[in-house]
Amino acid sequence: MRETNQTQVTEFLLLGLSDDPHTQKLLFILFLGVYLITVLANLLLTYLVQVDSRLHTPMYFFLCNLSLADFCFSTNIVPQALAHLLSQKKIISFTRCAAQLLFFLIFGCTQCAFLAVMSYDRYVAICNPLHYPSIMTWRVCVQLAAGSWTSGILVSVVDTTFTLSLPYQGSNSIAHFFCEAPALLILASTDTHTSEMVIFLMGVVILLIPVSLILVSYSHIIVTVVRMKSAVGRLKAFSTCGSHLMVVILFYGSAIVTYMTPKSSKEEEKLVSVFYGVVTPMLNPLIYSLRNKDVKGALRKVATRNFSCRLEIFH
Repeated sequence: MRETNQTQVTEFLLLGLSDDPHTQKLLFILFLGVYLITVLANLLLTYLVQVDSRLHTPMYFFLCNLSLADFCFSTNIVPQALAHLLSQKKIISFTRCAAQLLFFLIFGCTQCAFLAVMSYDRYVAICNPLHYPSIMTWRVCVQLAAGSWTSGILVSVVDTTFTLSLPYQGSNSIAHFFCEAPALLILASTDTHTSEMVIFLMGVVILLIPVSLILVSYSHIIVTVVRMKSAVGRLKAFSTCGSHLMVVILFYGSAIVTYMTPKSSKEEEKLVSVFYGVVTPMLNPLIYSLRNKDVKGALRKVATRNFSCRLEIFH
């Protein structure tokens, strides 16, 4: 499975999370369950927003975009990981690896941008409620969404270019369960300092700047909430902010550890990648929306309507 030093690698061997057959079976069951929940939760949220006019608001518009990014992000990684957990040959071609890396970065970076945009939306809604309709117009929402997708694509193209432009002429064994830039750079047959610095700078743009905006937004939100006279309102707001911040810490924290800190052990890096590559896309729709009373109301409305239609058919 190794190429000669003069020959460019044409395929990679993904070593995965474990080589123990029993552990692989357990991981398959776990990953499959998480992926099914991710797909169903994100598709359900998107459907509810489309069919319920009460959810035609800026917040749910951004949530739909986040759900799309989550769905594509997870689908780019998990199905292949599931197939490899049941396969003896965990081979991926150079072209497929490049495509997986590019789409992983596009949807992951877009998630980063949308989490920041959503925190700004909540900041305006809670701290400037009277001006919210005039600030968060549909034109502004579309511009923010387009900017999020564009920034994700641009950062991803830069990272992918500086990762794949290096020569890979030695080992082709990737100590990971999918193609990710840090794991690939280890295999490069030349000095990777320039590529690592570019990826670090892109991390500042798409990780540190958005997370700073999120922290500033939620700081203002917390100050506003503390000043609320209603104890019930404060409790509800703190509960919502706490769950949102938990997602932010899990996603941004694990991504920052991978892309912007000194290299840790390969096993630790793989476990960290599981958090933001597999778990977070499942948590986003559950925490941001499906526990929201408006979404629950829309779900009950759809379920009741479908039940009524079935009764009419039987009668």
